[in-house]
Amino acid sequence: MDSLIQQAGLDDILAKVHNQERLSLEDGKRLFDCPDILVVGYLANIVREQKNGNQAFFIYNQHINYSNICTNLCKFCAFGKEKGDELAYEMGIEEIKDKVRQRLDEPITEIHMVGGIHPDLPYSYYLEALRGIKEVRPDVHIQAFTCVEIQHLADLSGQSVGDTLEELKEAGLGSLPGGGAEVFSPRIREITCPDKLDGEGWLRVAQTAHRHGLKTNATMLYGHIETIDERLEHLDALRRAQDETGGFLTYIPLAFHPKNTAMTEHARTTGIEDLKNIAVARLMLDNFPHIKAYWVMIGPKLAQVALSFGADDMDGTVKEELITRMAGGESEQALGHKTLIRLIKEAGREPVERDTLYEVLARF
Repeated sequence: MDSLIQQAGLDDILAKVHNQERLSLEDGKRLFDCPDILVVGYLANIVREQKNGNQAFFIYNQHINYSNICTNLCKFCAFGKEKGDELAYEMGIEEIKDKVRQRLDEPITEIHMVGGIHPDLPYSYYLEALRGIKEVRPDVHIQAFTCVEIQHLADLSGQSVGDTLEELKEAGLGSLPGGGAEVFSPRIREITCPDKLDGEGWLRVAQTAHRHGLKTNATMLYGHIETIDERLEHLDALRRAQDETGGFLTYIPLAFHPKNTAMTEHARTTGIEDLKNIAVARLMLDNFPHIKAYWVMIGPKLAQVALSFGADDMDGTVKEELITRMAGGESEQALGHKTLIRLIKEAGREPVERDTLYEVLARF
């Protein structure tokens, strides 16, 4: 493999990887441009094993998408709907609690809850939703509300983001998911999501959460109109934010699904593109503990392969995710934990069940 790395002109990057030195944006560009996916994957796997050995993590979790009514209506999103649209919906607090009750017989440790930027739901609704989940399932960890939603809730409450987060924590919030980051590039946001919280605002909310003791995840939506340079600038912004506040747990590359969006002229990402985005992220984000191969987006089979291309996490059982499904996602909506264990073992990794904060619950 060393000779292949030399042929690809990446031997200096290999030396940096072995010495655990930070890669430059130019290094990242060369990795994206490299046509040999196995070489890039090999380099990413070194970092993956430096950080996490042979472990591959999964979680027993449940997704709740409380409403798809949204004022932003981003062009890349098939989930958000205007109020009054025949596909628009919103759950009452009792409906959310019923969703939790339906799975009380399963050993779920995390409930992941996100929705649209709703024009009418009051701030009290979000507090009641958290309290309601905790009432039904007191021990569960609630990972809820993207940074975009948190800013919206702060605006509703008339408080600072920090004070809003403290109230949400008191009601049961445990951590923040990574959605809403999209691509930080102002050019991209102006074209695709002009009404959404900007990239700087997203980072500001995430870092505020870190300072208030909340761990968060981070994402990037790739495979639409972004350039390689814009991807790398996004990764670098995350890396610099992590240097400052250190609260990011996992980076999750999200493959764009064009069906039913306002950007249907774009093709689905290829397997090579998916693997390369995972691998380059693992190499660039030296201060992120974990990289996720989100099987809902890329399918279970490619997620297995990704465990040798930099990823150390497959997410979890999920149990009903609507955002990707509405954009034409063809993966199952849920995987049993036994299936996840089998997929990980087949990939030659050690399955480890974790909680949201990566505490080990079981090894298989």
